[in-house]
Amino acid sequence: MTSSSDNERSSRPTDPATRAQDTALPVDRAATTGPEGTLPARPDGGAEVIGVRTGMFGVRGSGDTSGYGRLVRPVTLSGSTPRPYGGYFDDVADALHAAVTESGVDVEAAIEKVVVHRGELTFHVRREHLPEVARRLRDEPDLRFELCLGVDGAHYPQDTGRELHAVYPLMSITHNRRIRLEVSAPDADPHIPSLYGVYPTNDWHERETYDFFGIVFDGHPSLTRIEMPDDWSGHPQRKDYPLGGIPVEYHGAEIPPPDERRAYS
Repeated sequence: MTSSSDNERSSRPTDPATRAQDTALPVDRAATTGPEGTLPARPDGGAEVIGVRTGMFGVRGSGDTSGYGRLVRPVTLSGSTPRPYGGYFDDVADALHAAVTESGVDVEAAIEKVVVHRGELTFHVRREHLPEVARRLRDEPDLRFELCLGVDGAHYPQDTGRELHAVYPLMSITHNRRIRLEVSAPDADPHIPSLYGVYPTNDWHERETYDFFGIVFDGHPSLTRIEMPDDWSGHPQRKDYPLGGIPVEYHGAEIPPPDERRAYS
């Protein structure tokens, strides 16, 4: 004889993805996408597809030994997030909009898009307006982002016309808030205004980003390499930088250097 509880258990879906979709708990789809994830990817409708990656690691030029050689996944950048953003994000966006407008700058011309992703608020700023936007974020009483935690570089070779990105994490000690600024520049013209005049602690951070990515921060008082030798050729954290290395010899075999084995996207 079968009890009602047994029937309920047997009627439940056994597939993990189906069970996850049936629960009321929120699911971070970005974190569970991929060969080890439990849910298929659902790209954001506003996301911008800049390329396609094949295989587990984007290997090309030789066999993919990861076992995931038939994977095909789009390379996307987050699209603009619609209002409301949630939490203090809306207050920051409103205060910045008012401050930039007051300075006589068209907000639409200064800020390309606003993205909320993984709990972070990012303003994508056009490079020519970066110093003014940063100054307003620092000085306005309702904003007061007094601390810039540095500048991070990123290289997207497939993002045509804006291959180089600089990301600035900002913190308001007054209001205990965090946001990010992101600026892009093309490979052919890798210039972004320096924020040294607004946040002097960015001195060494901009030198490091210049050293590793080749972004030229116009107005920096001494933009020289900080890690690599002054006569070094290239910028080591760009994705088109050769892996280099030397061959490794074994008994009866020789393994070529990394840049002669295979390449990764």
